Amino acid sequence: MTERGKQRLRFWIPAAAFLAGLFLTAFLWQRQYQRTAEGQIEAFCQAVVEQHPELEEELLSSLKNFLEAPVRPSASRENLFAASSENPPFLEQYGYKSSDFGKAVSVRMAVLAVSAGLLALAVYGLCAAWDGRKRKGRLTELTEYLEQVNTGAPGTLIQEKEDEYSGLQDEIYKTVTNLYATREEALKARQSFADNLANIAHQLKTPLTAADLSLQLMESSAPDPRIRSVRRQLGRLNELEEALLTLAGIDAGTLELKKEPVDVYTALCLAAENLQELMDRAGVRTEIADRGCVEFTGDLEWSVEALMNLLKNCMEHSPEGGIIFCGYSENPLYTEIYIRDQGPGFAAEDLPRLFERFYRGKSGAAGGAGIGLALSRALFEMQNGSLTARNLPDGGACFEIRIYSH
Repeated sequence: MTERGKQRLRFWIPAAAFLAGLFLTAFLWQRQYQRTAEGQIEAFCQAVVEQHPELEEELLSSLKNFLEAPVRPSASRENLFAASSENPPFLEQYGYKSSDFGKAVSVRMAVLAVSAGLLALAVYGLCAAWDGRKRKGRLTELTEYLEQVNTGAPGTLIQEKEDEYSGLQDEIYKTVTNLYATREEALKARQSFADNLANIAHQLKTPLTAADLSLQLMESSAPDPRIRSVRRQLGRLNELEEALLTLAGIDAGTLELKKEPVDVYTALCLAAENLQELMDRAGVRTEIADRGCVEFTGDLEWSVEALMNLLKNCMEHSPEGGIIFCGYSENPLYTEIYIRDQGPGFAAEDLPRLFERFYRGKSGAAGGAGIGLALSRALFEMQNGSLTARNLPDGGACFEIRIYSH
């Protein structure tokens, strides 16, 4: 049966129930009216015979003639009690009105009418409940299918029957099919991008390594102070190449991070240790508060890399003799790490764009590429964390890291 036919059926079933109740009411009304009329006539005749026994034969004869006579319009209840100046009603001449008759019938008929209406409403309610349950089932089916698609589960929703949701199901199927195709193309493009980037990085390493060897030969054969400047630039190029390769791997989804317990105190100590030589040159030292064993799930190596970028940024903006303070804490929701310095803090216009790639603010260090902070934020976000920066009320800049438990 088509959906249009089902809709018609849902309309005609309650209508048929209502009409059936109406006809049943009319039938029962007629039967009740006949019984009431019979009872009233019987009571009237009995009362007359009891008071005037001599009128029994005449009364029965008149009753027989009345019942066998054809029904005339003038004999109806409406005509008997209709007001007319020319021909006044017969019973009204003796003080009787139409409201004095059939009171019991009216009450019973009202009860029957209400019962018929309730029956029709009950049938309609059952039909509506059945239709609502069916609609809810179809919507639940479509919702579960979309939830499976959102979680990456394969499979399709087979069209087994035609109903009012068939068009929606077809459109969902088309949309999901297109999304699958688009996702496959995106995965292929990402993999191709990662492969091409790896090839480019490999090609860059070759001339950089060759240039570094040439500098070593020049330095051994003919020392020149300018060689140190070239070596520093080559070092910057190597660092920039590695950072770009890491960011590209994050974008392409090819950089895989481990998921193992990472002790926060150990990670901070390793990051500070790797920068110890630079810290000594700048006359800056690091203080790390030992607050016991606090761990988060992540990758130790890449976490140390991200922390080194933050410590280096604080070092570059700290005065000689300054201290970089590191601390951490935990609660049921997340593990928090903070790194703060005693420098001038961030410029107000730099704060909104501090973690943008290649952005170098007014207080940016000379020779910086502007990708260290962006790389740190990306690495912590991959570990279900966040990285923010703010200025302290008493002066100095502060980085706050939150790594969430779930």
